[in-house]
Amino acid sequence: MRTLVVFMLTPFLFFAPALSAESARPRIAIGGISHESNSFNPSKTKLADFKRRNTEPFDQVLLEWAKSNDEVSGYIEGARRFGLELYPTLVAAADPKGPVTDEAFNTLVEELIGRLRSTPRLDGLLLANHGAMVVESYPHGDAEMVRRLRQVLGPGFPIVVTHDFHANVSPEIVKDSTALITYKENPHIDTKERGVQAAQVMAEIVSGKVKPVQVIAKPPMMYNIVFQYTKVAPLRPIVDESRLLEKNPKILAVSVSGGYQYADVLAMGPSVVVVTDNDPVLAAREAQRVADMLWATRDKIVLNLPDAAAAVTQAMASDKFPVALMDMGDNIGGGSSGDSTFILSELLKQKAEGWVVTLADREAAEAAFRLGIGRFFDGPVGGKTDKLHGDPVQVRGTIKSLHDGKYVEPEVRHGGTHYYEMGLTAVVEVEGSTRDLPNLLLLTTERSSPNSLHQLTSCGVYPQRQKILVVKGAIAPRAAYEPIAGRIIEVDTPGATAVNPSRFTYRHVRRPLFGLD
Repeated sequence: MRTLVVFMLTPFLFFAPALSAESARPRIAIGGISHESNSFNPSKTKLADFKRRNTEPFDQVLLEWAKSNDEVSGYIEGARRFGLELYPTLVAAADPKGPVTDEAFNTLVEELIGRLRSTPRLDGLLLANHGAMVVESYPHGDAEMVRRLRQVLGPGFPIVVTHDFHANVSPEIVKDSTALITYKENPHIDTKERGVQAAQVMAEIVSGKVKPVQVIAKPPMMYNIVFQYTKVAPLRPIVDESRLLEKNPKILAVSVSGGYQYADVLAMGPSVVVVTDNDPVLAAREAQRVADMLWATRDKIVLNLPDAAAAVTQAMASDKFPVALMDMGDNIGGGSSGDSTFILSELLKQKAEGWVVTLADREAAEAAFRLGIGRFFDGPVGGKTDKLHGDPVQVRGTIKSLHDGKYVEPEVRHGGTHYYEMGLTAVVEVEGSTRDLPNLLLLTTERSSPNSLHQLTSCGVYPQRQKILVVKGAIAPRAAYEPIAGRIIEVDTPGATAVNPSRFTYRHVRRPLFGLD
């Protein structure tokens, strides 16, 4: 018999003073420290890895932040709609990698608290966190951050938190936040929508219209990332149900998160958080009901994927092109190295034609730049970060082009990112290519999640003309690749983000968990 864990949190009561026509609008701070931490990646995430958003000049910051399609741009849009004044503080993020060092975490949280304390008047905080941050001394970094904020800001101060769909939500963060909202979609194309929703909830709190109460339910399961595609079953009906429930005027938000299986922490796994207007019975009932829907999909989430060799064979035999091979074990957006060579080795071994592979290999990319366009490249590529992602592969070919690796994605793609950078990028046309079917290797100095086709087109590579596209991701790249792919094959490759949990040793998660035990 399964055990469904349900946690009920008492409402935060915030009594806002009535605002006269002449008084200022409620001033709401925007903050956030975001990281998705892979417990199995040995490379720690340091302070230098975090990029802070500019907060000066103050009058232009919000205009710049509004250009993206993330939750922060949603805060800004929501503030415009619902009459809030926004005050930007610290918004920082680092690319997914290993756990965050204590130094980085403590420094950033202290900076955020310092900026909040220095604000002359503040009525609430909109906090954009990922929800799967693991810190050296704090398994659930996001919960520790909100605990410290609650301690400083006081028990009645409104803190509305937004999280990624892959958040490992814990009872502690639900207890210390006023309302918690996660993305509904994966790929994350609703990030701005969730930001608007958070701003609306905040506006209703500070006006005294609602008194939020939250309940979290966590079914005892690991919801494998392979099945976390929300546009299709088994998750599509559950996402639809969360939207339907929000039509009830007593329900402020319903969040279903798939969880992040690469964080070896107690809270790992899916969750349902229901926020109501001072109705704990309704919140508990609906949280458990939706969590039961997750639990009922167990027979639909059984792992059965081809390895690298079988996947390449299938791609070569396909009658629909291009075929996108999803290198699940080297999912950059999940915290892997970006230099896995398992699929590249098979492409060369099986003499595949018309393929494209992108590898994060600073040493090889810089070597190509030193050689220059048109020169012959002969050297080992990939497999240099650790022992998880294969051995370096010897590649011979001609350097076709060199690029700065910066590009823009104008459409709404995973996470709503607008500007991308993959560092210096060299395109090598590997031996065995033809003019119609070139084999192309992109060598970059930085890891960059393949959430946009402009990663390729900005370097003169036209994906629709290729036969095989190797994509170092899981679900996130689908928003970009599905429209042009004749077929998508998910590949069970080794690596820091391998989808087969038997490749890892978990020490800290709840046990037993379906999908793991």
